[in-house]
Amino acid sequence: MISFPNAKINLGLHITSKRKDGYHEIETCMLPIPLLDALEMIVDPKKTSFASTGITIPGNEKDNLILKAYQLLKKDFPNLPHLNIHLHKNIPIGAGLGGGSADAAFALKLMNNLFDLLLDDFFLEEYAAELGSDCAFFVENTPKIATGRGEILEHIDLDLKGTHLVLINPLIHIGTKEAYAGVSPALAKTNLKEVLADRSRWKDELINDFEESIFPNHPEIAEIKKRLYDAGAFYAAMSGSGSSVFGLFEEKPDSIKLRGNYFYFESMLD
Repeated sequence: MISFPNAKINLGLHITSKRKDGYHEIETCMLPIPLLDALEMIVDPKKTSFASTGITIPGNEKDNLILKAYQLLKKDFPNLPHLNIHLHKNIPIGAGLGGGSADAAFALKLMNNLFDLLLDDFFLEEYAAELGSDCAFFVENTPKIATGRGEILEHIDLDLKGTHLVLINPLIHIGTKEAYAGVSPALAKTNLKEVLADRSRWKDELINDFEESIFPNHPEIAEIKKRLYDAGAFYAAMSGSGSSVFGLFEEKPDSIKLRGNYFYFESMLD
């Protein structure tokens, strides 16, 4: 059985406070986008195995969120059979796009269907939240306001159908430590839902707090945002903690001039 985990972007991202458990409280709107990985699972009579192609996945295999998702379900469903798992990785890693979280959430959904576990979305979101702060978002995979550490989700009506997306990743890895080092948590100055309801306010008021600290350290990321606006985007921002930057356009833009080695993706939003 095959599924296609997708990336997400953040429309605004506020770091509102630091928690006692070391995590941060956030407020953001997450939006799924059609940049896809490919995940295949086949029952194996002998052992569970994992392989990947495409973009190289760093770290130890035992730390892979897909395998952690399998082990998490197996605790409650000990009769789950072994699986042969293959992931083709296309979503850039450590890029603020939630690719690893999407893979984990889609793995849960795939196993739920493959083995007829009959888990509804509420329970899948509970499992997903154990794997990562934004994993639960990818269960329903629709626009959501996310609070808490990212796992508290609220539906929002957000119609961007027909909007043209340009996403650029400069292949710079922004680690969690660097991302949070320059952030001073504070309550947002605007109401996120109200800003999202008025597209004319997005450019000036839909803010990603990480930009303030990351742009001075990586001016090439700030330059990408500028070029997206120069090309006619009605909104452009860094996604998550970076380093991906996206622009939203009313119409397909002309070529956006860039120098260097970049990951570049264009698509129409549904």
